[in-house]
Amino acid sequence: MKKDKAEALGFVPQKDIVYNKLLPYADKLDIESNEILCKIKGNLARAVQLRELWPGVLFWTRKLSTYMRLYGRKFNKEDHVLFVNLLYELVTIPKLEISMMQGFARLLINLLKKKELLSREDLELPWRPLYELQERILYSKTEHLGLNWFPNSPWPHASSKHVMITFIQKCSVENVLKTLVKSCRPYFPASSTQEMLDEWRPLLCPFDVTMQRAISYFELFLPTTLPPELHHQGFQLWFKELIDLWLSVQNLPSWEVHLVNLFARLANDNIGYIDWDPYIPKIFTRILRSLNLPVGTSQMLVPRYVTNAYDIGHVVIWVSSLLGGPSKQAQKQLTGLFKSITSFFHPSNHGRWLMKLMKLLQRLPASVVRRLHRERYRKPTWLTPVPNSYKLTEQDVTDFVESMMQPVLLAMFSKTGSLDAAQALQNLALMRPELVIPPVLEKTYPALETLTEPHQLTATLSCMIGVARSLVTGGPHYPEGPTHMLPLLMRALPGVDPNDFSKCMITFQFIATFSTLVPLVDCSSAIHERSDLTEVERELCSASAEFEDFVLQFMDRCFALIDSSTLEQTREEMETEKMTHLESLVELGLSSTFSTILTQCSMDIFQVALEKVFNFATTNIFETRVAGRMVADMCRAAAKCHPAESLKLFVPRCCNAITQITANEEVLKEEELDKELLWNLQLLSEVARVDGDKLLPYCSQLVQILQLTLHLKSKQGYSLACNLLHHMLRSTALIYPTEYCSIPGGFHWPLQDYLPVKDWGRPGDLFNLQIQWHVPSPEEVTFVFDVLDLLLRPELQRLQKYAEGEQGMNRDDVLQSLSIVHHCLLGAGNLLPPLDGEPVPGLVESLVSLEETTLHTGVEYDLIRENYREAICKVMRELLHYILEHSEDDTKSLFSIIKIIGDLLYFKGSHKQEFDSRWKSFNLVKKSMENRLHGRKQHIRALLIDRVMLHHELRKLTVEGCLFRSVHRDLLRDLLRLSTSTYSQVRSKAQSVLFTALGTYNFCCRDLIPHVLEFLEPGRSDVTQQQFKGALYCLLGNHSGVCLANLHDWDCIARTWPTIVRSGLSHVMSLEKPSIVRLFDDLADKVHRQYETIGLNFDIPESCSALGLSMLKSGSPTPSMPVPTPEEMEEGMQKQQAKNLDAVQKYEKLVGDLLDCLGNRNLPWKFEHIAIGFLSLLLRDDHPLPPKAVLFFVKSLNHDALIVRKMAISSVAGILKQLKKPHKKVPVNPYELSGFMDSGEVVAGDRPNNQWLQYDSSCLPRTQQAWECCHFVEKTHWGYYSWPRKLMVYAPLEEQPKQGLRREEMTEREQIIYDHFSDPAFIDQLIEFLSLEDRKGKDKFSPRRFCLFKGLFRNFDDTFLLLLKPHMERLVADTHESKQRCVAEVIAGLIRGCKHWSFQKVESLWMLLCPLLRTALSNITVETYTDWGTCIATACESRDPRKLHWLFEMLMESPVNGEGGSFVDACRLYVLQGGLAQQEWRVPELLHRLLQYLEPKLTQVYKNVRERIGSVLTYIFMIDVSLPYTRPTASPRIAEFTERMLVRLKPLMEGEEEIQNHVVEENGLMEQDERTQAIKLLKTVLKWLMASTGRSFSIAVPEQLQFLPLLFKIAPVENDDSYDEMKRDAKTCLSLMSQGLLYPAQIPQVLQVLQEIAESSSWHARYTVLTYLQIMVFYNLFTFLDDEQAVCDARGLVIRLLEDEQLEVREMAATTLSGFLQCNFLSMDGPMQAHFEALCKTRLPKRRRREPGSAMDTIPSADLVRRHAGVLGLSACILSSPYDVPTWMPQLLMDMSAHLNDTQPIEMTVKKTLSNFRRTHHDNWQEHKQQFTDDQLLVLTDLLVSPCYYA
Repeated sequence: MKKDKAEALGFVPQKDIVYNKLLPYADKLDIESNEILCKIKGNLARAVQLRELWPGVLFWTRKLSTYMRLYGRKFNKEDHVLFVNLLYELVTIPKLEISMMQGFARLLINLLKKKELLSREDLELPWRPLYELQERILYSKTEHLGLNWFPNSPWPHASSKHVMITFIQKCSVENVLKTLVKSCRPYFPASSTQEMLDEWRPLLCPFDVTMQRAISYFELFLPTTLPPELHHQGFQLWFKELIDLWLSVQNLPSWEVHLVNLFARLANDNIGYIDWDPYIPKIFTRILRSLNLPVGTSQMLVPRYVTNAYDIGHVVIWVSSLLGGPSKQAQKQLTGLFKSITSFFHPSNHGRWLMKLMKLLQRLPASVVRRLHRERYRKPTWLTPVPNSYKLTEQDVTDFVESMMQPVLLAMFSKTGSLDAAQALQNLALMRPELVIPPVLEKTYPALETLTEPHQLTATLSCMIGVARSLVTGGPHYPEGPTHMLPLLMRALPGVDPNDFSKCMITFQFIATFSTLVPLVDCSSAIHERSDLTEVERELCSASAEFEDFVLQFMDRCFALIDSSTLEQTREEMETEKMTHLESLVELGLSSTFSTILTQCSMDIFQVALEKVFNFATTNIFETRVAGRMVADMCRAAAKCHPAESLKLFVPRCCNAITQITANEEVLKEEELDKELLWNLQLLSEVARVDGDKLLPYCSQLVQILQLTLHLKSKQGYSLACNLLHHMLRSTALIYPTEYCSIPGGFHWPLQDYLPVKDWGRPGDLFNLQIQWHVPSPEEVTFVFDVLDLLLRPELQRLQKYAEGEQGMNRDDVLQSLSIVHHCLLGAGNLLPPLDGEPVPGLVESLVSLEETTLHTGVEYDLIRENYREAICKVMRELLHYILEHSEDDTKSLFSIIKIIGDLLYFKGSHKQEFDSRWKSFNLVKKSMENRLHGRKQHIRALLIDRVMLHHELRKLTVEGCLFRSVHRDLLRDLLRLSTSTYSQVRSKAQSVLFTALGTYNFCCRDLIPHVLEFLEPGRSDVTQQQFKGALYCLLGNHSGVCLANLHDWDCIARTWPTIVRSGLSHVMSLEKPSIVRLFDDLADKVHRQYETIGLNFDIPESCSALGLSMLKSGSPTPSMPVPTPEEMEEGMQKQQAKNLDAVQKYEKLVGDLLDCLGNRNLPWKFEHIAIGFLSLLLRDDHPLPPKAVLFFVKSLNHDALIVRKMAISSVAGILKQLKKPHKKVPVNPYELSGFMDSGEVVAGDRPNNQWLQYDSSCLPRTQQAWECCHFVEKTHWGYYSWPRKLMVYAPLEEQPKQGLRREEMTEREQIIYDHFSDPAFIDQLIEFLSLEDRKGKDKFSPRRFCLFKGLFRNFDDTFLLLLKPHMERLVADTHESKQRCVAEVIAGLIRGCKHWSFQKVESLWMLLCPLLRTALSNITVETYTDWGTCIATACESRDPRKLHWLFEMLMESPVNGEGGSFVDACRLYVLQGGLAQQEWRVPELLHRLLQYLEPKLTQVYKNVRERIGSVLTYIFMIDVSLPYTRPTASPRIAEFTERMLVRLKPLMEGEEEIQNHVVEENGLMEQDERTQAIKLLKTVLKWLMASTGRSFSIAVPEQLQFLPLLFKIAPVENDDSYDEMKRDAKTCLSLMSQGLLYPAQIPQVLQVLQEIAESSSWHARYTVLTYLQIMVFYNLFTFLDDEQAVCDARGLVIRLLEDEQLEVREMAATTLSGFLQCNFLSMDGPMQAHFEALCKTRLPKRRRREPGSAMDTIPSADLVRRHAGVLGLSACILSSPYDVPTWMPQLLMDMSAHLNDTQPIEMTVKKTLSNFRRTHHDNWQEHKQQFTDDQLLVLTDLLVSPCYYA
């Protein structure tokens, strides 16, 4: 196969698209593809060498992606590598504009998509250029200042380009870049892992945002597919380090997700090379936690658990990679996982967690199937295979399927729908049909019988559709599968029910699915004729006698459906005569199901069915709108299957009827036609849609009918006749397959040779499809042209005469003629050659050819005949101009002409919309019936044929990149004229055709734009408002096509933007019309959304042209182009430089034009804003803004309009960034600075060699000299984890740009800014504007204003400080929030902007700032404290703390001093916390000082101060983390603090009495006793515990445990909000602590504490222990299960508390036990059952008769307690299985029933249990009854029917 291929082509293709070989014109394609490939290689190589990025390289890379879409990777390996290398070079050009980068990236992704084609030997790609690209774009330093605009909106794509590439994700740059790295990852060199670790390890500072960055880079870049011999250079370098990090993190920070994704990928790529066993329990515990399932009663979720949960897609990959292997540990845990969450799948449960569970269910089987396919069926490639001992064994697969079955069966009826379950079942059934299908059948049969539960029916049927293929194929393990098919089909028939739409649709789908898989042939006679049948085959043969019956019954059902949906019945002459949406869906379902059934029938059954349909259709007369369409569809289905037999019946019959009726002349003139005539015409037009050569014998009859009916007066009549014409021409002119049977050649063989039963569910064979194509024969072509001559030519002549004014026609006649023309064009479009003409010259100039490629689509155009396409075109243009001049209100004709123009331009036999929807439905069907296990395209034959047909259509529709010829230009101008005409509907229809055309022809927009803009020019007085609006709509474009206002090109933008602004001066522009105002808003909005920075630099590096040279010299196929001469190369270089220069000039001219517009006094305000918006888009980081624009923006800072001021603030901040001078950096050696050498291993945290970075008040740089000697490291993460290879710090002051420049030393742009900001009046005005409030109560600290001030002080150091000083002093003293906010923004900008000032300047600055800040902090208010917090936090961000020592010392003076009341204290703390939190680990000394200061003040009275202190404590201890490789911190530690606190809380620990919150809230002088002080302290400690659970990375479990006894003592039992704050807090703390993730070593410690508390005298504490235990066990389930001792202890604890003297505690213990049993933490074993049964039998003391009046004894006797405990135990076991009946259940129920009449509280418990049992088992009682014996059932019935019914 491959050899012949290679000889024909001259090379071995990498991987071409197989479907090409099956096309009817396959023999021509090799020559064609070689020609195209030659052109692509030659032109692309030349374009690169001639340095022509645009249009050359861009044009030919586009052609390459089209080539790949049509032929796959049909080039040899050498070319493949060349293409990849060239595109890699292009993508990584540093100054490339983003949109080009995205285009190249998409193509490169596509080239690398099939990684098996290129191995690591063939290709090596460096990783660093990609990293730099990511860094430049995703972490752009200038994007937030508006100096770079990246596209984040989906791209407007050219037509069908991306239908084939299925991974159109969100087209944002980010996703393209990520996919790009993923595709290149396998080819990174072996040394890259170490280089990446060196690059990103220094960023691993867990308190900093860089952590997220580093981990996401690891996830994205680290290669995991290295071969085993290179593992020591691959994952072994980092696996231990990162997995330890993951295991030690307990609080789900946002970066943990990336680690999980990395491990999942690692596990999947290296199955069998990593020992995961030690980690498996921890992995599964974390997965279970990540599902966020609700447990226990009052549970609070930590919000970040929800937002940062793991991505199910990756979890699934990880789990499926862990299965198998020698230890089988993962399967054990997975079974445990599913058992513990099964009950959540029951349809009665619902919550936001359900979506996740369903996703898990749906994706896990798919992932395991993928793995099995890779291990067993995939061709071996260069990627590492799975070692044999780690492949999944048969037993592994069985275990996996069994563990999933129960949840899947429950999920079938879920509230989210049954789709997920159906997909899961489809994949499970591929692996083990014998385990999966029987239980589904058990649910399906009853569902088909029931009439009352339609949801059950739709759910089971959709699941059956999923497993259909596995069921029908049977196979060795499940031979009885196929025998279920017929009973299912027969029982499904009642589902065709006119009253229930969804049931009807699912039934159609079900029947169609099964009949596609099975030949409907009656084989019952084979039993007697053949002796070689197996038992199952004999059974199937005898059953197949029912097929005929089934088909006939199905037809009866359909006829009933049709009868109930005729138009008369459903709507009494209502206004709508069209079909409703539902009816059209039913019509589609009915016709496709019926045609599937007939395709699969044997000839005998077909004959019977045909007879029946024929009789039904001809004995009734249907209306043509609803029922008629359905019947005609059924007849068409019959005719398509066997045309000869069907046409023989239908055509003569219909033709005779029509001829007879139209024999009467009057009929032709009637408006309302006879129903019978219409029905026969409709029937005939549908039956004519059959194989063309079978239609030829009837041609003359049909043409006669057309001549009779095309000119009927009635519109309904001639429309049907036009349909007949259209279908007749299509059938003869198009190429299409004629049969879709599941076996090539149909089922007409005798049964001795061929037994259809053996072919049930058989896939089509790609290499022997035997497609029967219909290709137009010469006779058919002649017939088509004869029809056109006979029917089309006279119409064109009439229209031409009308257009020339020689002959009048009324409007209806024109419309009728146009209708005939349009249908002729639609029918014969395939045979008419495309419009031809001269190419339009001079649109773009290029050094390479930009020619169009024509694709052969199986039609040889006959150029001798008249080209009707050109004839129609000529007549239509004349007619159009005539109508527009004489009768513009004839909109119907105009609509028709617009359609015809659209089809003239690019209709070759199929429409894009139809193709898209067929492609979609093809994919859906493929998904629902594919076999992912065996892969290799084992689809059903009909699907494969459909796919080939789609490929043929794709070739017909591939039109982009056509030459723009003069004909097209004329038609586009006509469309533009229509788009700006009077009637809005005409305009919008013409615009949509116009937009499609603009995307089709190369560079045609450049030709059209000037014509559109003419309508907007203010000077023109002849423009109407309609034309104005039309032109604006043309600029706006539609949502998918080109937007002319925003073309990615300087020429176009430089023309359009100024014109849009100037159009505000046009006389038709009025702001009173809302539609016009809205249009301008939309335009401005669209430009802002879609604009991306356009490049000014189009350089191509040397490395590319070298690749171009080797591409030109490469062989097979060798490009025919010559290598460019040195002269050409020189010209190319010059052109490129000229282009760069030209771009800059156009850019500056555009800015100038916009400023000129703005200078016009008459411009309305709206347009002023639009222009300023456009200008702000033109800021760039690679070219400064022209001085005039700088002046404009600076002036606009004081504009009257708020919106203008806002834009000016951001723009000036951007301009200041452009003017920033680069500061020099020098490397330093951190080891020399610290005096400690590098030890070699990873040690993170506070260590000797990073101590010099930390804040030390004894040696702060307080003098000039100390300041200059000090090495400031601004970024906080450097040095925490490890040092970078080169640590860069700023060079000394004298090497930096000069400060304090005089005006004459500045550049022009700087002078403009300097002049304005030195002007006191300007500053006064500016500050006044900035201190106004915008929206009351909504304003926040504005980062934009901060950037403005930061830029001012950075670029001009303290030049403007003197002017601002009085304003700052004034504002600080004013307590209004807007004034305070303004000064906060200035101060933050000052502090950040003084980064490079000299020491004297900085020192004097702080002398000024400290008093200001003191005043500000004493004037702080509720409205402003967050702003000051933001101000200080922003000021401290990324700054060396030693530089800011003045600030910190000032803030630390006395944060909580009681001056100004509790509120000011809380605010001061908030502000201080903002500053310290930014400094993270570098200020341990300050943290110690703060803690020392706060400790005595912890007994605060005021709640707001307490909460703030709690929060500050969290930040103080944040640095104390227990991460691997991390030294104990120098910052405060939790353990020491806890000890000190416990000493002070001792008074509360000792006493037994209840802790009441009896603090009198007054600050009297008398010293309160220790106990009251302790209670105050406890409140603060609670706030700290609550605040820290969500924020820190690791939980200090041992320390928290010491507080537990206290918390248990306080926490209330009931859910009551009236409790005081302390009790509520205690309860919240417990809830949050119980959800914490525990390390295995911590579990015994926690259990120890719980056991001690369980002996406490307070029953509240004992009760709360149980609720705590429930949540803790579930959230650490697998870690617990891994430790047998812990399980025993927990079980002992619960069973002990079952016998508690307090009733509430006993009941809670029972609930806990039932929960443990339900999530399989404990199992129901013999000893437990025996224990409870023994307890139950405890004898109760006899009741003594008491004398009346004596005291009742209230304390329950110990015996009663024990007996109750036994009953509760049994009850817990019964309630732990709410949805099924295990084997031990009946006996326990009997035991329970014996206690129904015991004393209270036992009787109560028994009743509750029984009623609960009845409630949960009621739904499926029929099933559950099977588990009981008859005697037991009797007793049960007595129990469950309560006796009072009969009282």
